[in-house]
Amino acid sequence: MSSWFKRKEKGIQTATEEKKDTPKGLWYKSPTGKIVESEDLAKNFYVSPEDDYHVRIGSKEYFEILFDDNKFRELDANMTSKDPLKFVDTKKYSDRLKAAEQKTGLKDAVRCAIGKSMGQDLVVACMDFAFIGGSMGSVVGEKISRAIDVAKKKKVPFLMISKSGGARMMEAALSLMQLAKTSAKLAQLAEAQVPYISLCTDPTTGGTTASYAMLGDINIAEPGALIGFAGPRVVKDTTGKDLPEGFQTAEFLKEHGFLDFIAHRSELKKKVNLYIDLITNQPIRA
Repeated sequence: MSSWFKRKEKGIQTATEEKKDTPKGLWYKSPTGKIVESEDLAKNFYVSPEDDYHVRIGSKEYFEILFDDNKFRELDANMTSKDPLKFVDTKKYSDRLKAAEQKTGLKDAVRCAIGKSMGQDLVVACMDFAFIGGSMGSVVGEKISRAIDVAKKKKVPFLMISKSGGARMMEAALSLMQLAKTSAKLAQLAEAQVPYISLCTDPTTGGTTASYAMLGDINIAEPGALIGFAGPRVVKDTTGKDLPEGFQTAEFLKEHGFLDFIAHRSELKKKVNLYIDLITNQPIRA
C-alpha cells in the first residue's frame, strides 16, 4: 500500500478557526424546481434565468440595482425599536428584536437612503422581509416619514419599495398609527409636487397595502408579486366565494386597474427614472 494512504496521526488535526465552511447558498432552487447558481442569479438581478421567477431580495440588493455604483448615504441608520407595551407572545418582543437584529444584521424592517440613480438624486425607502416578516412598527413608520421629509426638503423624487406582512402586532395601536403618519407625509410630498413612485414586491400585504404602498403617483409591481390586504384564504373564508385564478397577483391587479405598470427587475432602474422624467416633464435620460 502506498505511503500517502496511511495516516501518520490519528484524529482530525485542523484547528477549528482554520476550517472552511461550505459557502452558504451556492445554488438557488426556484419554485418551479429550477436550480440556478447564486452567482448567475446575482448577475441576473436576482431573477431566475430559467423561469423568470423574481427571488425575494432585500434593501442591500435593491440599493445595488438602483444606485449608480452602489453609492448612497443611508438615512437614520441606527434607529431601533423599543418595547413600550412589554409585549410577550411565544417570546418577549424585546428578545425577538434582538434575535432579528443578530440574524439579519439589520436594525429594523426598512432602510432608507439617498444617492444618484442614472445621474440624478433619488431617495429610496426599502423594506426587508427578513426582519420580522417586514412588519411595519414605529421605527418603520418613522424612518419612512423622515425619508419623505428629506425628499420634500431637497425636492428629490421618492421611491418606496414595499415588502411586508403588514403592521407589527407586538406594537398594537402604535404600529397602526404609522398608516396615518406615512399617509399624511405623502400628502405633504404631493403638495410639494415631488414625485412618489411606489413599488410593490412579493409580498405586500396588510397595513402596508392599506397605506403608503398604494398611494404612489405611479404604482408599480414586480412580476408575480402577491399584493393584497388580507391573504387569499381569509378573503375566501370571509366572502364564502371561490377566488378567481391568479387573485392578488401583480398581473391580476394591473388588469383590474390597481397598478399602473409591472416592471421587470432588470428594467427597474431604467423604468423608475423614466417615470420620474415623465412626471417632472424633463428630457428622458438614456
